[in-house]
Amino acid sequence: MKFSALVRQHWAALRMLLLLTVITGLVYPLLVWAVAQIPGLQARADGSIVEVDGKPVGSSLIGQLFTDADGNPLPQYFQSRPSAAGDGYDPMSTSASNLGPEDIVDTADRTSLLTQVCTRSLEVGAADGVDGTRPFCTVDGVGAVLSVLSPTDVVSVNQACPAVPFVTSYSGAPVRCNDGSDLSAGRLVAVEGSARAVVPADAVTASGSGLDPDISPAYAQLQVERVARARGISAEQVRQIVDEHTEGRALGFMGEPAVNVLEVNLALDQLGG
Repeated sequence: MKFSALVRQHWAALRMLLLLTVITGLVYPLLVWAVAQIPGLQARADGSIVEVDGKPVGSSLIGQLFTDADGNPLPQYFQSRPSAAGDGYDPMSTSASNLGPEDIVDTADRTSLLTQVCTRSLEVGAADGVDGTRPFCTVDGVGAVLSVLSPTDVVSVNQACPAVPFVTSYSGAPVRCNDGSDLSAGRLVAVEGSARAVVPADAVTASGSGLDPDISPAYAQLQVERVARARGISAEQVRQIVDEHTEGRALGFMGEPAVNVLEVNLALDQLGG
């Protein structure tokens, strides 16, 4: 190949590189930024930051914890749903737990999803004055799971000795607590029980992103009495604020109604109490 032809090819490639750099590196980002500044889009493009007295207190699109320095829920605030993102609602660690409905056995290294749900349900129930028991959970807040090792040997998997098993017998065989022996050969049986779940599912499970800023109206209503007592105001006042900040389904048919926790708590702070 002649040197002049080689130069022309490289010069054409360089010009194309410069052109695409300008288009994709400058023009396109500036165009996207300009579109994002259109009224109605700007707030979301800027992160939907919520300010109080000129100071940012959060984002209406990202949930946050309402706890004290020790991680204890503050009773005067509505609580968000659990989060698996970092230490909770960390935008740099957005993620789910990736645990599914078959994760029912506690180990020495990790608590199963079922036991997490059972424990959270009891905690929410105690805080909000309702029955926190639910199906497939023991009264002490662990997964109600049996390992059937033989027709005469059944173990309550998630209740370590000396705990008293949640049932005394299964199919005629006595049930014993888990003494740490190998249960891998047993057949796992999750026991539903007769409890009826009062605590909503979003109160005990994290969202897929770990950043969901909303809770269900059912979970919000569950917290009304507790928040009212802590603030010394009427439950009707709190319930009215919840209703004012309840959004319906998107386009009237997609998703479920939701309550933005940050917006409700800020409205309560403005109300006083």
